[in-house]
Amino acid sequence: MPLPDDGHTGSRIREQRRLARLTQRELADRISYSLSLLNQVECGARAATPGFVAAVARALRVDASKLTGPPALPADRLLALVAPIREALDRFDLGPNPDLAHVRPTPDLLVGADSLCQQVRATHLRAAALSLPALIVELTHTVWTAPSTSAWQGLASAYRTAHDIASKLDHPDLARIALDRMAWAAGRASNPCVEAVQRYKRATLWRGATSAPLITSGQALLAGETSREALAVTGQLHLGLATVAAKHGDAGSVRTHLAAAREMADRVGGEAGDVHWLSFGRVNVRLHELGTAIAMNDFDEALGQARAIRLPASTLTSRRARYLVDRALVEMEAGSPKTSLVYLAEARKVAPEQTRHLPGTRATIRGLGHLSRRAPDGLGGMARWVGL
Repeated sequence: MPLPDDGHTGSRIREQRRLARLTQRELADRISYSLSLLNQVECGARAATPGFVAAVARALRVDASKLTGPPALPADRLLALVAPIREALDRFDLGPNPDLAHVRPTPDLLVGADSLCQQVRATHLRAAALSLPALIVELTHTVWTAPSTSAWQGLASAYRTAHDIASKLDHPDLARIALDRMAWAAGRASNPCVEAVQRYKRATLWRGATSAPLITSGQALLAGETSREALAVTGQLHLGLATVAAKHGDAGSVRTHLAAAREMADRVGGEAGDVHWLSFGRVNVRLHELGTAIAMNDFDEALGQARAIRLPASTLTSRRARYLVDRALVEMEAGSPKTSLVYLAEARKVAPEQTRHLPGTRATIRGLGHLSRRAPDGLGGMARWVGL
């Protein structure tokens, strides 16, 4: 179901009215303007005057900015959370840090880097974000004073975690900086798998014409490699290429790369969640099958896949939350608003920090608001939670 244009104030008024479970007549009765004018404003035929916006905002008990456009800046608490990460990333070329009173041994730092990867996959984003800057600073100092392959790999991992946190908290500019730093460290880590993961992450962040070449270049780094690590990373790269192909509507390439990923999953055996925290395996392949169907707007296929998926108990929280949001989206597209909202609420319960910032969450909430004249019970609270 295509969503209407949200580019004008009228569409936002319509959205907020439906979230408030009001008909046009009921809203018109609450403001000093006619039903006809309200209808024309909502469909974009007439511009909304400041007085009209103010009256509607009072009637709906929302801030006028919700009707005129989204807030220009992220929440202050998010800025405070990511600012120390940005500062830590900026120290990469400054050499040893004379202000550090104590630096943990390299093995302890590597354990810390792995622990933060695990926290992000468990969607404990705030906790990971608070601990990450100190780890980056210590690892940066270590590679300048006692460089080793393991220290460079640990720093690359920390930079990758910075990218993951920034992406999940909707700070793409910071995510790009983190990936640049990851490339700097990965080139010194003497591990082609780490470099390939960095290129995969770049491709998923940019999502433009360069995405496929980036992933293909990552595959070239692993040509001829047959280790479990290399097979898992190569399989994940095929999933990335399938996603890119789906966004371009290339069904043939989607099938080709999904088939290659399935073959790699069979060769790896089981779930390779321990390989660079990619969670590659048969379950991940099925989740990407669902994602590519959604990207190609094949919602009948996506619905069948979503309803057939049974996630094992070992599925990482981040993956489970993403599935629940995808499930909510396809249920909404199938015309099942109550079921859709159930899955969205479950995603919020499982991983609130991640779910709040997923694009699919907002798309589903907007779609539910437009699906019927009256929004389902609970949708208004969900919309307010994500800032709509």
